[in-house]
Amino acid sequence: MDVVSDAVSAIRIGRPSSNRVRVGGNWCTRLTPYDGAGFHVVLEGSCWLLPDGGSPVSLGAGDVVLLPHGTGHVIANAPADAATVSQAVPFEQWLAGNGPHRPRAAARDVEMLCGKYRLDRSRIHPLMAELPKVVHLPNRVGAHVELRAAVDLLGHELGTQRPGACIAVPSLLDLLLVYMIRSWAAQGSGTWPTVLGDPVTAAALRALHSDLAAPWTNERLAAEAGVSRATLARRFTTLVGRPPMAYLTWWRLTFAATLLRDTPYPLATIARRVGYSTPYALSHAFSREFGTTPGQYRASTAERSTSV
Repeated sequence: MDVVSDAVSAIRIGRPSSNRVRVGGNWCTRLTPYDGAGFHVVLEGSCWLLPDGGSPVSLGAGDVVLLPHGTGHVIANAPADAATVSQAVPFEQWLAGNGPHRPRAAARDVEMLCGKYRLDRSRIHPLMAELPKVVHLPNRVGAHVELRAAVDLLGHELGTQRPGACIAVPSLLDLLLVYMIRSWAAQGSGTWPTVLGDPVTAAALRALHSDLAAPWTNERLAAEAGVSRATLARRFTTLVGRPPMAYLTWWRLTFAATLLRDTPYPLATIARRVGYSTPYALSHAFSREFGTTPGQYRASTAERSTSV
């Protein structure tokens, strides 16, 4: 695994959902705050996104926008004042009248992919926490090639009813999320894009995430990164915000929580996978970090997932 893959896997739960929508004329719809992440892809035409407490964002054909913290927002055919926004049609109601089989009304119609991901924010990686309220990825020639390809494939799958679509669409949505985060990181603004762009820190993180159970020490990790122990400690701590071994302990326990939530593995198996010698050692560290035992944590996450 790598940092981005692990950061997404740790918080993603359930299956993502999406809808292909075509709408024309004057329209305005509201999506309430959501305990997950939302996204919109404009396939044709243009529209506006008005996030709660944020500035309006103009979206054109090919633009992708991610709302990683589930911020409530309005999407509309034009900039809207407060009175218009307050009368926006709830999204589910609006969607019912603007599904994929709506006839083409005019050349100025807007066609979009609208979707959302369910996320567990109880143990979020700082990379995901750093994402801004709105990640706008404009359609620029030559930019975000993989993202463009994923959008094209997803739009095609949602526009047809081909065999295997029930597997293809969720997989493409997962791929879309990774590509949106990767495209944001490539823009280079923020702490974690800097972390992933630093060769020493990136090499250390790649080593830790690829073999979490290894008996890591500062010396061994420094050798993997090709620098001295002092250089690694200084650069890693400055960029990541905690020393390498402290990050390793935190991520081992966070990943253990993910395995408790998502798998039926016994505690002994999980302990081996995250680098603890015995279930007791993991349980002690887990309780100290999370304030609950692994068994209680597993039971509570199972209860939450069935109630959603």
